[in-house]
Amino acid sequence: MSKKFVSAAALALPLALLLGGCATAGGAAAEDEVVRIGVVGAGDPYWETYAQAAADEGIQVEIVDFSEYTQPNPALSAGELDLNQFQHVIYLATYNVASDDDLQPIGATAIYPLGLYSSQYDSVEDIPEGSTVAVPNDESNQARGLLVLQSAGLIELQDGGSIFSTVADVLPESKVKVEALDAAFTATSLPDVAAAIINNDFVEDAGLSFDDAIATDDPSDPNALPYINIFAAKAEDADNPTYLKLVEIFQDTQEVTDGLQEASGGTAVLVKTPAEELAASLSDVEEDIRANQ
Repeated sequence: MSKKFVSAAALALPLALLLGGCATAGGAAAEDEVVRIGVVGAGDPYWETYAQAAADEGIQVEIVDFSEYTQPNPALSAGELDLNQFQHVIYLATYNVASDDDLQPIGATAIYPLGLYSSQYDSVEDIPEGSTVAVPNDESNQARGLLVLQSAGLIELQDGGSIFSTVADVLPESKVKVEALDAAFTATSLPDVAAAIINNDFVEDAGLSFDDAIATDDPSDPNALPYINIFAAKAEDADNPTYLKLVEIFQDTQEVTDGLQEASGGTAVLVKTPAEELAASLSDVEEDIRANQ
């Protein structure tokens, strides 16, 4: 998800009003019907641009705004939405397992890289052996931060690492030591550590620029795949041609992707990962979640 995942979303209509309309029966979108897409933060101007781009292609879209990330998936499952676009693969996998559901990704939008920053060193190669690097201590960002450090060659993780990795999985032969801190404090720890993984929300607050990162997720790295943001649909609608066309419109409309970049503060990395790869990643993550329950 974007940095909005942990920040306040735009205000939405009361839920009863928000879900007042009915989605298209069976997911089929006829010419005179509206495709309802649930998002968090519909106030971002690119959503209006997207709806117009879809209309230009003969598809009427209604962007349905939610104030909480817990709402769009149940609304999609209940048939109150046709699609939603607000989450990454891991979030969807967690929802599916917890709710015994089978929502599916049908297209990618962007990944928001998690960065490694340093006030002492200009590159990963300059970080001395045996020095300490800080990572956030919350479960999701700690695992992701550790995977960034592994991709950067600073650590090795037990069994290659996973979305459940913790500092306890850092192997002794790693180049650096890792300390887990509250996400709000990794930036302020920079004078005391060689480098730190800093959540997107705290980068600018710390007086840093996203361009200052000395390492980030590599969108082409398989470890980053579960963090790609997606369009999601009900399983029976995964091959709906209208919905797949809407993914294509989002990905290929320059004004939309420019707006997404602006809303992300320039942090978004646009991707067009095939739906089958996203679905395979979802299945893997769901299996991992069940195995760790």
